Amino acid sequence: MLLSRRLATGLGAIVATTVVTAAVPLAGVAAPAPADAAAARDATSWLAGEFTDGTLPGPFGGQDWGLTIDGIIAMSATGGSAPTRQAATGQVAAHVRSYNSYDDWGIEGFTDGGATAKLLYVASAAGSDPTDFGGYDLRAVTLSLLAGADAGHQRGRITSRTTADSGPDASNTFDQSFAVLGLARSGDLPQDTVDFLVRQQCAAGGFRLYPDTADGPSPSCDEQPGATLDVDSTAMAVQALLAAADSGAAGASDAARRGADWLVGQQHADGSFGGSGPTTGANSNSTGLAGQALAAAGRDSQAARAAHAVTQLQLTAANGGAAAGDAGAIAYHAESFTGAVSTGIADTDRDQWRRATAQALLGLAQVPLGRIGLDLPPTSPTPTPTGTATPTPTISPTPTVVPTPTVTGTAGPSPSATGSPATPSPTVSPTGTAAPSTTPAAPALPGLPTTGAAIIGYVLVALLLIGGGVVLLVLGRRRRAQ
Repeated sequence: MLLSRRLATGLGAIVATTVVTAAVPLAGVAAPAPADAAAARDATSWLAGEFTDGTLPGPFGGQDWGLTIDGIIAMSATGGSAPTRQAATGQVAAHVRSYNSYDDWGIEGFTDGGATAKLLYVASAAGSDPTDFGGYDLRAVTLSLLAGADAGHQRGRITSRTTADSGPDASNTFDQSFAVLGLARSGDLPQDTVDFLVRQQCAAGGFRLYPDTADGPSPSCDEQPGATLDVDSTAMAVQALLAAADSGAAGASDAARRGADWLVGQQHADGSFGGSGPTTGANSNSTGLAGQALAAAGRDSQAARAAHAVTQLQLTAANGGAAAGDAGAIAYHAESFTGAVSTGIADTDRDQWRRATAQALLGLAQVPLGRIGLDLPPTSPTPTPTGTATPTPTISPTPTVVPTPTVTGTAGPSPSATGSPATPSPTVSPTGTAAPSTTPAAPALPGLPTTGAAIIGYVLVALLLIGGGVVLLVLGRRRRAQ
């Protein structure tokens, strides 16, 4: 789903931008009004209340910079909670290397490509200077992390940089989409970066999450046997390609249109969406991100249905029961909703609710990623599909379409799985020094869905890994050179 590193990331954006090349919906399509402005406003208020000192906590405590960025983007999409957004943006700018490196753990020389691209997007969408965000030239660093001409079919791919022996990169379609969005909004967009993203699209129109197989990178989606198409990755790619098309990139508009068509075919009868792998069932993360992409592509009726499905998982004072005090929060799925209505939101579940709300909110606001920070969201709500408010959500976990083959790995809510670069990139030094985090978050674990997905099982695994030592965790992520 939407939005960075698998255990420490998410989306990001803020107030109004200054240096941008705006993305627009498909040609001739006007940006839609939010499906339910009141629901979006309530979700924004709840999410803002979860911030402490400008950050959102992670499942293990401390600051979760990826989730904080997701929260910034979500609040920016509605234009609400400005003081919280501004404080959070300042915190992220002051902790750039806490998010895109292992510096806080005493392991120098590593720069995460996906996290850096996402930071570039955040800076651009927030109206900050992407060439001096917390003292770092994020645009220059992102450009330096793009695989060069000698990388063959990997040319244009966002990669990670490390001084250690490097192997296949773990960057994915979320990372590449953020690279396209960030570069398009901050200046010229290299065509190679767009071309690599397009190669992740299969003939059916959907996008795969990972460009690599067990044997190494595959040249294109159609050359990977049994490639699993992913709703969340497709929604991200569609929005990135719309931004690329507006920047004049060749082939982007057609690819975005085919991606939107594929998304329409994945929508369940009740308007919801599911992801792939462990997020296959209907959930608010996939529904929110897909709804946002459909709105960006001008599929207004489908976007409205997705937004309505999200509202069925939103707590209100009327339907919240024991969780009425958390009105505005959006559950990940029906089970989470009914459990909260019965007993409230447990402290151990609160992380899931934060992640789900941050991403699902995008489907209520329906401001495309390429436009967040540029367009002021409309404030007047438009009618939503007729229905009776009830404590029991109507989203069905059973899709109405034939599922794609089982993915090898996981599809997840947050973009930016980390890894080593396929092609080393030249070092770009920051123009300043960001303050280190006082409470460093654990390094991201590859392949774990976090934004809104049920992660208790992953938490137990992560705790065991952390118990084995951070150094072993990091070394385990390194793969030998090809």
